Amino acid sequence: MKLRYLLYSLVLIILSSSCKTEFEKIRSSNEPELIFKTANDYYNQEEYLNAQTLYELVIPYYRGKAEAEDLFYQFAYCHYYLKQYQLASHYFSSFSRTYYNSERKEEAEFMSAYSKYQLSPNAKLDQSFSADAIDEMQSFINKYPTSLRVKECNDLIDEMRAKLEVKAFMQGELYFKTGNHISAIKSFENMLKDFPETDRAEEVRFLILKSGDILANNSVYEKKRERFEKVLSYHDYLIRRFPNSKFKKDARGIRQNAEAELKKFKV
Repeated sequence: MKLRYLLYSLVLIILSSSCKTEFEKIRSSNEPELIFKTANDYYNQEEYLNAQTLYELVIPYYRGKAEAEDLFYQFAYCHYYLKQYQLASHYFSSFSRTYYNSERKEEAEFMSAYSKYQLSPNAKLDQSFSADAIDEMQSFINKYPTSLRVKECNDLIDEMRAKLEVKAFMQGELYFKTGNHISAIKSFENMLKDFPETDRAEEVRFLILKSGDILANNSVYEKKRERFEKVLSYHDYLIRRFPNSKFKKDARGIRQNAEAELKKFKV
């Protein structure tokens, strides 16, 4: 049994070495046509790493030739299928600029944006890639308003904007929890400007009010009056916007405290 297993393993090693030797032989052949043909074979067999390696070797030879369009198109997809999304986006974008009359131009521009979407992380992480993907997808929509891909772009934009909204809320909430109430107010106000239709608007308005109250109560005397007046404005905006707010009772208590503090300045 052990001997059979050893023989089987030996055969696998030999076959593996043979395949590797064949690939290396073609890779070092200095025959662009053979390398390109083999790269296409690997691509069609979904062996994208081998295909990518060989395509990269013959790019200088085929640049400007008829075969170059297929080469660059498949080279970009190799990066995408290998989950090298940043490079994939770059090569799809480069393809669309180079082959601006190609029937694949629209597809390449979409894939450039879609590759960036694939880099969009969960809401807890930095959302720079999400913002870039949103911008590129919006540009695609503006350029191809009748494209069948527009709906998908809009859906993906909504998905990524939801992440940006969560991230913005978490940032303001972090400032609030760590006692940085000036930054919390600014962060929450920016969130409401960027996401005016957010479902969290009521909670955010109350957190602004609460931050303003804590800030005013802990301010030096010279800043108390101005800050308690801001508390009143935060309260009034919350109640005007959400007259039946679930925070109404707590908000009223904050307002009453602010009014009591402001009376001290009228004595």
